[in-house]
Amino acid sequence: MPMKTVELGHVVFYVRNLEASLRFYRDTLGMQVIGGAFGGKAAALNGNAHRTHHELLLIEVGDLPGPAPRRRGLYHIGIKVGNSKEELKEAIAALEKAGVPLDGASDHTVSWSLYVRDPDGNEVELFCDNPDVDWKSDPALAMAPIKALRL
Repeated sequence: MPMKTVELGHVVFYVRNLEASLRFYRDTLGMQVIGGAFGGKAAALNGNAHRTHHELLLIEVGDLPGPAPRRRGLYHIGIKVGNSKEELKEAIAALEKAGVPLDGASDHTVSWSLYVRDPDGNEVELFCDNPDVDWKSDPALAMAPIKALRL
């Protein structure tokens, strides 16, 4: 039996120029910046519904110098699988049963996340919201420092 998914939660893009991307997503499409990170090199945005702590995260990577530069474009998608650590443990069990290895796990304050790869190598974040954190009252919590996940 496949794991339960609730909704597509967010998309993360690597971008050349954060300000240019903000002009498009914020100024043209009307999304709202709810926080920043990485010394001003990242911004989290939401649409007007505020249905989740962030719907889009933009991370500036510049012109990509070097022999093995980071790519621009899709970094990962986030898929919500519940609202509790118990549901996240169930997701781990389903992944193990399917033979899908974990690439990582993080505590983002507003949510708890597992990271896996799809068959083409795209990163997929499976997350559960932390019901004890009120990100609607303080949207900046969506950009809190990342911690190790403890289940």
